[in-house]
Amino acid sequence: MDDDWVPLDDGEAAEGPDDADLWFMPGPPEEDPDLLPPGPQPETTEPEVVEAWRAAEAGQAAQLAHVAARLGILDERLRRGPVGWRHRLALIEASELGWLTQDRIGLDRLSLYMALRVSTATDDAQALYRMGWTVRRLTGGPGPLGAGLGVADLEAFLDRRDRPGQGESLKNTGAPIRMQEMEDREAFENRAASWLAMMRQATDLHPVTRACMGFHLWHVAELSSIDDPLEAAVTVARLAVDDLATTLDRPGVVFAPIAMGGGGGVRTIGEPATRLARWLNATESAVFAALRRLEEIEVWAATAERAMAPLSGKTPPMLRTVFTSWPLVSAQMGEKLTGSHRATVQRNLDWMEKRGLIREVTGQGRYRMWKIVEKRGVEGR
Repeated sequence: MDDDWVPLDDGEAAEGPDDADLWFMPGPPEEDPDLLPPGPQPETTEPEVVEAWRAAEAGQAAQLAHVAARLGILDERLRRGPVGWRHRLALIEASELGWLTQDRIGLDRLSLYMALRVSTATDDAQALYRMGWTVRRLTGGPGPLGAGLGVADLEAFLDRRDRPGQGESLKNTGAPIRMQEMEDREAFENRAASWLAMMRQATDLHPVTRACMGFHLWHVAELSSIDDPLEAAVTVARLAVDDLATTLDRPGVVFAPIAMGGGGGVRTIGEPATRLARWLNATESAVFAALRRLEEIEVWAATAERAMAPLSGKTPPMLRTVFTSWPLVSAQMGEKLTGSHRATVQRNLDWMEKRGLIREVTGQGRYRMWKIVEKRGVEGR
């Protein structure tokens, strides 16, 4: 009897259910999902932003040196060439920028507008004004940043200042100044001051790198609409040649072309190193395209001068100069820019076309425009 006895507690323990079978017991506590929005991330400080661009410049040192050398070559070519070369490149760059900004103003319409202020019923007046501003800023005049990097210089460059005397006239007439206009102006001044402060911290960067940084910080400062890169592109195109632009009697390069190399340089995606790499590639392509165009026009000018030597009068050499300064020329433009009679201009245009120096590009009976025939076209005739 004693041998068969088993303690009650031990038997219950041996035959007891597993923990998994205790369905009536509460399960392990679960973590509640975090449904709250993420907290504020630490903002990048201005020195950190500039330091990131310094690191990007260090990583692209070889490519940057190559681009700087190309810009130096372009500067030297423009110093040795006529003033019209700079005007020609400004027109081409402005037209290319117009396609990037959806203004879509072709060289023919832009040339007519700049020379004669002519526009058609289908032209966008605001787009033409913007392209006219672009050509003027890329051709010359004071740069966007003065010696003190002041807001007033940038406002003048962007044409955002009040007209001279406008404030005084309002005071004299007693007309109230709208509060919204005052607030918008004050807001722009604050944003411009913020952008300029960042540019001051980057004075040790190469002008090309600094231009790239300024372009990408432009929209961060909300100086223009995010989908409108025109003002930013024109402003930094002037900044990129700060070390080359001078006040000599024969100035050289006024701006660093970017749109001639395609639209890749103005893409706003990626880290500073990626953005700078795209910017340098686009600038190098654009400078190469500009040099190629100058070489073509130089060869054409020499060929045209030899071919037109037998012609008498002042119109032939003046018309030849017009073609070196303007990518497309109409009879009306020739009349205005040379001061000659329309019939005389048309007679010289016909003569030049027959000799294979120029060709008509519109294919229409009225409002015809001509462009030069490059070396290949002249030799092939």
